[in-house]
Formats: sequence, structure tokens, C-alpha cells
Amino acid sequence: MASIFSKIIAGEIPSYRIAENELFYCFLDVFPLVHGHTLVVPKREVDKLYELNQDELSAMLVFAQPIAQAIEKAFPCKRCGFSVVGLEVPHAHLHIVPIDSAGDLNFTRPKLKPTAEELADAQQRILQHLTA
Repeated sequence: MASIFSKIIAGEIPSYRIAENELFYCFLDVFPLVHGHTLVVPKREVDKLYELNQDELSAMLVFAQPIAQAIEKAFPCKRCGFSVVGLEVPHAHLHIVPIDSAGDLNFTRPKLKPTAEELADAQQRILQHLTA
């Protein structure tokens, strides 16, 4: 059975796409810790990040690098935190979160419930800096 992320990648479930290549898909988390929180997922469905081969694993960070840089420009923060939790969806994924402290990566905190307009705004803000 395909994961929710595989359904997003296939276009069966709509998403706020940030970037895509032949290996990875990046989109906004619709229940983010903070505005600008994105997910990078491999298109190949694997459960755990460390099940990716070495080439995929290194390519994932290279793919995420300009996205994190764009997020830092779009959302004032000290840096982007990268986190691998992977408990909610059995499909490897990397969280990129604008943070000001380590506590901002606390995934037990209540998540935001942004409107469609807020998500579209976050998407545009990141895309503006990603293509600049």
C-alpha cells in the first residue's frame, strides 16, 4: 500500500510543492511546527532514511541545501534545523524547519493549522528565494 507521501508525489493528494527532481520531492508540511516547515521525501518509497543507499542519502542533502537557504531568507530565523523523526509516516523524510532555538524542533508541541492562504503564501515566499 502506498504511503501518503507516495500519493502526494503521484499527485493523488494535493500539496504545496517547493521543489522536485528525479529522486526527491519537497513540499510544505500542512501541519507545521512553524510557518515555512517543509518535508523532503525520496520518490522511492522506503520506510527509514538509513535504508536509502549512500548515493541517495548524500543526494538528499544536496537537494535540500538550496531549499534550506531559501527558507532562511523567506522566514526570519537563526537557521534551518534538519530533523529525521519518521514515526508518523512509514516513508523516509527530512524535516526542514526555520528555528531560533533547539526547542523549536520539539515535535511533541502542538502543530499549527494554517489556512490554505497561509500555506500558499509560505510556498510563494520560499519559491521566490529559491529561484532568485
